[in-house]
Amino acid sequence: MSALSILAFALLLFILPPGAPAAGCRPETMVVKQVMTGKIVEGKPQYEVTVKNGCPCSQAKVMVRCYGLSSVMVVDPRAIKTVDDTLCLVNGGRPLSRGATIKFRYAWTTPQDFPFVSSEIKC
Repeated sequence: MSALSILAFALLLFILPPGAPAAGCRPETMVVKQVMTGKIVEGKPQYEVTVKNGCPCSQAKVMVRCYGLSSVMVVDPRAIKTVDDTLCLVNGGRPLSRGATIKFRYAWTTPQDFPFVSSEIKC
C-alpha cells in the first residue's frame, strides 16, 4: 500500500464520526408500502404490505405501529405479530439484512397504517 493510500485511509477514519455506518439508518430507511391485491376475502379488500430495509446495516426487532392488526383472514405470524394494542413485531424480531423485504397480507374494510417505530441496528 502506498504512503498516499495509507494517508487517505487515515484521514477517512478521522473524518467519519463514530458509528458512521449506522448513520444511514434513519427511520425513513425502513420503508413500508401497501397495495391492494384486487382480491376480496369475506367481503373485505385484501392488502399486501411490504417492509423493506433500505439501511446499509441489518435491523433486528423491527417494530411498526399496527393498532391490533385487524383482519378477517389469518395473517402470517412469522411476518408480523402483534405485541400489544398498538405495536407489531416484524419478522419475529429476526434481522432484516440490507435490501431485505418481508411481505404479509391482510383483509379489512380500510387499509391500515404501519408506520415504523423502532429497530436495533446491527452493523
